[in-house]
Amino acid sequence: MFKKILIANRGEIACRIIKTAKKLGIQTVAVYSEVDANAQHVLSADEAYCIGPGPAHQSYLLMDKIIEVAKSTGTQAIHPGYGFLSENDLFASKCEKAGIVFIGPSAEAIRLMGSKSQAKALMQKAGVALTPGYHGDDQSATLLSKEALKIGYPVLIKASAGGGGKGIRLVERAEDFDSALESCQREAKNAFGNAHVLVEKYITEPRHIEVQVFGDKFGNYVYLFERDCSVQRRHQKVIEEAPAPGITAITRERLGKAAIEAAKSVNYLGAGTVEFIFSREGEFYFMEMNTRLQVEHPVTEMITGLDLVEWQLRIADGESLPLDQNSLTIRGHSIEARIYAEDPQTGFLPSIGPLVCMRMPNESLNVRIDTGVVQGDVVSPYYDPMIAKLIVWDTDRSLAITQMSQALSKFHVLGVANNIYFLDQILKTKSFAAAELSTKLIEYEESQLFPQQTEPSPEVLMLASVYEWATFAKGEGVARYQKGWRLNSDAQIDFVFKGKEWRRGVRLSLSEEGIPKSIKIDVDDKNYEISQLRTDSDRISIEHDETWLSALVLSDNSSRYLSSAHGRWTYALMNLSDQVHLKDSHAGELRAPMPGKVVMVKVKVGQNVKKGDVLLVMEAMKMEHAITAPQDGVIQACLCKVGDQVAESADLIVFE
Repeated sequence: MFKKILIANRGEIACRIIKTAKKLGIQTVAVYSEVDANAQHVLSADEAYCIGPGPAHQSYLLMDKIIEVAKSTGTQAIHPGYGFLSENDLFASKCEKAGIVFIGPSAEAIRLMGSKSQAKALMQKAGVALTPGYHGDDQSATLLSKEALKIGYPVLIKASAGGGGKGIRLVERAEDFDSALESCQREAKNAFGNAHVLVEKYITEPRHIEVQVFGDKFGNYVYLFERDCSVQRRHQKVIEEAPAPGITAITRERLGKAAIEAAKSVNYLGAGTVEFIFSREGEFYFMEMNTRLQVEHPVTEMITGLDLVEWQLRIADGESLPLDQNSLTIRGHSIEARIYAEDPQTGFLPSIGPLVCMRMPNESLNVRIDTGVVQGDVVSPYYDPMIAKLIVWDTDRSLAITQMSQALSKFHVLGVANNIYFLDQILKTKSFAAAELSTKLIEYEESQLFPQQTEPSPEVLMLASVYEWATFAKGEGVARYQKGWRLNSDAQIDFVFKGKEWRRGVRLSLSEEGIPKSIKIDVDDKNYEISQLRTDSDRISIEHDETWLSALVLSDNSSRYLSSAHGRWTYALMNLSDQVHLKDSHAGELRAPMPGKVVMVKVKVGQNVKKGDVLLVMEAMKMEHAITAPQDGVIQACLCKVGDQVAESADLIVFE
């Protein structure tokens, strides 16, 4: 077995690999960018070396620099993780030339499967069904547009070298094809250094099912069953599970055999994932092969009881597969939820900043957490905004859903927007509970997942104000409230709470009688009486109208995060004596929804625009985000240009 390996990655996957390496007694070398100097993978490794500034192309994508570190530290092998250089055939070749083992398939296998077009040609020869489409080399916009018409709309434009949901555009009308192609090619070029695309028929209401395969140098292959990854937003997975619900033993075997044929066609070595699109009729089509470990590999580990990273290391070291196909069995059901620093209410725009507070459920035989951050770490704009992967297991799917919901209820983050509550709401949809899965699930369940109410209920405001009073009464708060606070005397306190889209005032009155039956709260011209109060660290419970309300409240200066049965809320604490005056945004000003780089400006001063027209395009965290006109109007000023790095809320365009 290797004595020392280098991990050419960061975040949770680097920490995950280090964990297995330590179990096997293997020393680890980490590489990191300047912004990751205090990252968890750096602190966990035996050695760590800085390789450049924050942007990935100046650090984590520097092949020669990484190999130089590997050689200077006596590293025998490099594990690429996923993303970055994991599917780069040139990097695999450079490792081989340097006498360093690349923990993955051969450069040739990566090259063949890394091009979706070449991979589909191989699958056609192997007799694996393909989605109808154009996979050729002619990349002229005119030809691609004609091919899309032949295929029939709707179509998908996909980056040939893509992955992770990047470089994909759904086009439903011929008139939208050219602009979608331009955007897709630009994003593909930025993310993968390759603008080559293919065009395929879009399967309506598809399921996304993938098969985990392994091969060794002795020509042995196995499949470790399948995963359902249908629940996606912006073509990126958010919830995965194994095994895929509703898959019969016969279909499972057909899938497994097709996946192995794909692996055999390129003499595959190590861990790989073959992805299929399932139609409503139950037919499946080859989509692509990811020549690396997948983000969702833990659900396969949970149902098989295996360590897939250990398998990777052993196979790369020249060992044969640890088990044959007949020795592999499925045990129970596992679900993974990806916890991201992003705001589902604003189209899943990424969020950056410090993780001021992070509370996670306890790990157990049923609950696992893979993360590369801890409380106090910073989510930077340079990399994927994943905070953690939450994985659960139980004896069947229904119990696994319950496990996941309970675990999510104990996962709390303050400092950045996140999707934790959104993930829990997905579990509660009728579609998910009934295993009626498709990549359209989030769209179909929009009314439940994106409710119209955007302001907290009176119950939430009651809990928030009583928490502030209780914290102050204990001497933990700041004596800055209006109305002359007097402990143990008649008093009124005016609180002002401000969320992203709302601002609410609450008046709390305390009588001389003391608790209980002494606190009254005015919310929206209605009066509520609190009869009992219980506090325990950061938890608060109040009794109102013979009903108990409870919440977890986390605080940081004026920022607050409240989680209760009435939802999760992040807001700022203000008060009237501060004389804080909020400047409302003018209706005709468009501001940056997140920090990023302006990659396209599509309008000029004096131009007429219609509601929904794309005005400019920003790039942040490897993805493009279009800024559209909220209403019809005329452009009065463009306050940015292509190449500008803009901060969140920076003024971009003015129109009337």
